[in-house]
This record gives sequence, structure tokens and C-alpha cells, in this order.
Amino acid sequence: MSFKQIFSTTLLTTALLTAQSSVGLNINDKDIEFYSAVDLDNLTDSAGGTGYVLDFSFLHADKKENIAMLGFSGQNSVQGLYGLTLALGAKLISAEDFTALPMMVRATYALPISFDMPATSLIGTLAYAPSVLSFSDAKNYTESRVELDMEMIPSIHLFTGYRNIDTNYKEIDYSFNNSFYGGMKLSF
Repeated sequence: MSFKQIFSTTLLTTALLTAQSSVGLNINDKDIEFYSAVDLDNLTDSAGGTGYVLDFSFLHADKKENIAMLGFSGQNSVQGLYGLTLALGAKLISAEDFTALPMMVRATYALPISFDMPATSLIGTLAYAPSVLSFSDAKNYTESRVELDMEMIPSIHLFTGYRNIDTNYKEIDYSFNNSFYGGMKLSF
């Protein structure tokens, strides 16, 4: 199955599944990443304090193998720190000869910007899988991301960020992706 077939099928399927969540796309001159998140609380009409999110992404890197990520996390606002939300969870990472189950933490800080500026957030994500959570030919997995997200009009976000993904195999340490990117996200 070609990249275009996988991408089209994934886009259609997750757009249908994410009726009240978000889909996004980020690119640079060598890579394209599709991202989708399902807010499970919206699907179950839950009104508890902790929100649960199921997310999926597919990263096609130029001249490298593709990598798919399926994650689950719980998130909540941090008491006493207005605008800060923390999420803790895990991801399943899969590439051709690489599988890992990293633990993940994500912090989202809604910047306290006044005036007539759109809502802006700073997002940081760290994920790590030691050798015990790395399978196939994997030795370990490390991912870090920093994003600046701005809601330009209601439910439409533009963002820019930086990601560093190291997929260390048993034989070699391999920097899978180390790049800046920009993109757009639609919330439903």
C-alpha cells in the first residue's frame, strides 16, 4: 500500500471518528505529519474533572521509513496555576522494524495575553521508552516537542513547532527526525 493510500484512508477514517475533537496536519520541506485526537469525554458525555484523549499520528519522513503513533492520556488543569494543563499517558510507536511503548507527559500553558490577540498556547511534550518498553529491533525511544499554537478564528489553529525523535535500534542510534514544522489544526 502506498503512502498516499495510507494517508487518504487514515484521513478519512479519523475525520469520521473525531466528530467532536481535532484533526491537523504539519509539514516542512521534507516531512508531513497527520494528527488526530478524539476527546473521549465528548463521546461518552462525561463531565468529570479528568479528560481522556485518544490520539493518532502518522509521520512520513523523506527518505526514511514511516512511523505511526497511537496514544492514550488523561489530562487535567493544575490547581493553583491558572492556564496550565498536564497530560500523562502512553503511546504505541510502530515503524517497519521498530515498536515501542513510551510513557508520555504533555504540558499546555495558555499564555495570559491581553489586548485583542487570539488565544495562544505553548505546548511541550516528552515521551520515553527504555529498553524494557522497546520491542522488535528497538533499543529505546525518545521524543520531545515544543509548539506554539494560536487559534486564529474559532476552531481553527495555526501552529509552529520543533520535534526531535530518536529511534535507537539495537545496532545503531538513529535520529529519526529533528526538524521545525508548521501546520494547521481543525477542532470539531
